[in-house]
Amino acid sequence: MITLLQSPVSSDPEVMGGTLVFKNTRVPAQSLLEYLDDGFSLDEFLENFPSVNRADAVNFLKLAREYT
Repeated sequence: MITLLQSPVSSDPEVMGGTLVFKNTRVPAQSLLEYLDDGFSLDEFLENFPSVNRADAVNFLKLAREYT
């Protein structure tokens, strides 16, 4: 189980108005889900958003799957 301290995403009102973003980036976590929904691969997402590391993207997808 991933705890809040280990979470790959964060929300801060000072960063993009509190939008859920990958930690230490300004990349909305929702962007990854939209990329995948549009038929793009995880690799393509990571190529377009190099500030997001693979482990964080994979962990976010695991979290998203748990809560859907």
